[in-house]
Amino acid sequence: MIKKQLDIFFTAMMFYTRIPCPKHINHDPTYLNKATRYFPLIGWLVGAVSGLVFLGANYLFTPFIAVVCSLIAGILTTGAFHEDGFADVCDGFGGGWTKEKILKIMKDSAIGAYGAIGVVLLLLCKFLVIFEIINRIPFAFENKILFVMLLFLVYHSVSRCNAISLSFTLPYVREDELSKSKPIAKAYSWVEVAGALFFGLVPLLLFSFFYTPFFLLVVPVLFVVRAYMGRFFTKWIGGYTGDCLGALEQVSEVATLLTILSVCKFI
Repeated sequence: MIKKQLDIFFTAMMFYTRIPCPKHINHDPTYLNKATRYFPLIGWLVGAVSGLVFLGANYLFTPFIAVVCSLIAGILTTGAFHEDGFADVCDGFGGGWTKEKILKIMKDSAIGAYGAIGVVLLLLCKFLVIFEIINRIPFAFENKILFVMLLFLVYHSVSRCNAISLSFTLPYVREDELSKSKPIAKAYSWVEVAGALFFGLVPLLLFSFFYTPFFLLVVPVLFVVRAYMGRFFTKWIGGYTGDCLGALEQVSEVATLLTILSVCKFI
């Protein structure tokens, strides 16, 4: 039982990151579907890497450079998996006016003007908000290192939870069985749903417990983001694709960081 869960976890890690996995792990469609329960847990890994890189770079250089290094670390860890989905969604919905055209553009590996501009603005927004949060850590908050690590764990895990939750309620619209995201679009059991919620919310609950309950405002904000983007995707293509999940994950990261910044500003 434990070995099976480890295999499922490593499957998730292989699919969502560039972190090396044991050689016996492969893209088993059954395991990949079950691996969604660990998608937010992958956020713990990415957040931990990004947070540690930030702390190291901040010690050696400046917070400005440290934020840049943390973003680079996160992108290298995931292989820009979600940023690529965000860019495809920008291109697809920006340049397409029918479902067929939108899906065709998103399938194209080349990046267009909408995608390039979108990713630049996305990264700039994340950089500025993280930098402002670090500069605005309230003096009443003790243990700044713990705050920084939980910050990175929270925004990487809860955003992945928000993204994967879209696949629990919307239909997958691509008919191409060769699509790399097709295996995760199968039916889910309560185990996948409960696992995603658990691993997605635990860092946020700890963050709120150690500092202020107002950080829980992230939850309703993400609910609104999910509802809006889910409705938008349904209107134009009738459901979601893997790129849509990546886009929602990235937008959720920004929404989470902005909410945390707002709380830090007013307490």
